[in-house]
Amino acid sequence: MSNSHIEIYQVENGNTEISVRLENETVWLSLNQMVDLFLRDKSVISRHISNIFKEGELDKQSVVAKNATTAADGKIYQVDYYNLDVIISIGYRIKSQRGTQFRIWASKILKNYLIKGFSINEKKLTQQNEQLKELQDSVKLLGDVLNYKELNTDESVGLLTIISDYAYALDILDRYDYQNLDIRKTSGKETYQLTYN
Repeated sequence: MSNSHIEIYQVENGNTEISVRLENETVWLSLNQMVDLFLRDKSVISRHISNIFKEGELDKQSVVAKNATTAADGKIYQVDYYNLDVIISIGYRIKSQRGTQFRIWASKILKNYLIKGFSINEKKLTQQNEQLKELQDSVKLLGDVLNYKELNTDESVGLLTIISDYAYALDILDRYDYQNLDIRKTSGKETYQLTYN
């Protein structure tokens, strides 16, 4: 969790873009990271967090996690990290330019979900387009090989194995991206211990 971060920057069309690093299907930020995110004093963020729990908006047990963090002095401290629910709640309470940018961004995402039923992650879409381009390039390369040289049976089987394995790997990655990857053909009882050797 200590490596979680949020970046806010302005995209070319003037809109605010917020980039987050996800861990365990949510974002976790410390109090100091939220100070950086919203550009407000630590006491202001702390007061909002306290009010969120006092008012019963969120259950502290489900949105706060402790994590050991090494400080600049080399000592290890237990630091509270707050998940996305807390971050969003603070974003709607905070009065700052950054808070306003955050609300505009969050409202845009929420509106897309409510109206369209989805929101497009352009970065992920670009990555998937790049994967598709790689697949197209690989298929073109294989086609060029076939045009250049007539393959014997072993070479044909090897080529088909490569294509099959590549397609399988892309399918696994796609299912992982959409969080519908399941493990099949295993009893779940086998345990393996990986060692360096």
